[in-house]
Amino acid sequence: MTDAVGPVRIDSWLWAVRVYKTRSAATTACRAGHVRLGGERAKAAQLVRPGDEVRVRIAGFDRILVVRQTIVKRVSAPLAALAADDKTPPPPPRELTAFVPMRDRGAGRPTKRERRDLDKLRGRESE
Repeated sequence: MTDAVGPVRIDSWLWAVRVYKTRSAATTACRAGHVRLGGERAKAAQLVRPGDEVRVRIAGFDRILVVRQTIVKRVSAPLAALAADDKTPPPPPRELTAFVPMRDRGAGRPTKRERRDLDKLRGRESE
């Protein structure tokens, strides 16, 4: 395995453990503030060590990873899984998530009747 002797850049580690497809995508996520190291926003060049907690925001959800091993180069998927410990809680079941009604794309503005029905559905009935 490609073990690093010391700490490794966070963007390189995120790419090596296959959280992001490219290192530039990991760097962009760090710049945008989607990566946190120990609760603080992480810069791309910040160093990670074994035992550090990394939170990555992907598609609106936080993924919590604990660094087990520092690796620099991209390795096979089984070896990458050994380098990070995934502590992410499972997503809530679909029955508990709220349903958001959506109009079909290109359907135009709602008519007066449709708007009243939507308001009634949302609990904003006018008197």
